[in-house]
Amino acid sequence: MIAALRIGRTLRDFCRPDRMALVVYDMQAGIVPQVKDGPEITAKVLKVVEAAREGGFPVIFLRHMSMPRDLMGAFQLRQAMAWQRTDDPDAVKPWFLRGTPGFEIVPELAPRENEAILDKITFSAFEGTPLSIILRDLGLTSFAICGIATEIGIDPTVRHGADLGFVPVVIRDACGAGHQEAAERSFDNIAYMGDAIVSDVEGIVGAMSGRATAG
Repeated sequence: MIAALRIGRTLRDFCRPDRMALVVYDMQAGIVPQVKDGPEITAKVLKVVEAAREGGFPVIFLRHMSMPRDLMGAFQLRQAMAWQRTDDPDAVKPWFLRGTPGFEIVPELAPRENEAILDKITFSAFEGTPLSIILRDLGLTSFAICGIATEIGIDPTVRHGADLGFVPVVIRDACGAGHQEAAERSFDNIAYMGDAIVSDVEGIVGAMSGRATAG
């Protein structure tokens, strides 16, 4: 039985449209400007998205969504107070309400009609969204991920995805960070755990186009 299993180990093993989707994390108009190298990350993410589209890979965008004040319970208010540096729950302002300009994906990436946009109120892209159902229904075993921010959402998505049995492929130089030291700790932990594959834009684009020769 074990001998019959195909155990993938390299990027080439997984980087095929029938095995891997591209997940683009929180590249929103209200988030990208908060990262000092936001334009550079956007350009790198766009390069990966274009390669995925050209190669026929499924592309799934994630957006962080705020609840209206009346639907923010104790936990959401506590979390928002921490992020907005206030001790007053009445001072909390929902940053990413549906329909506001900051909620939308940056125009450079312009999701297409055949690409999914999933909204979430969590940091893991798998919690409270149909992402795992989509991947399994397509028969996929892996997902590549890029976007913003490494230490806030990409790290927990990688961990959660691996726990669900998907092999994460982290496109390191296409992952932005709000806090670089925290992001480096996330990358160190991802490498230590060993269940993800860490690549870069050049490597993933080459693999998507069939030009990869190793790794």
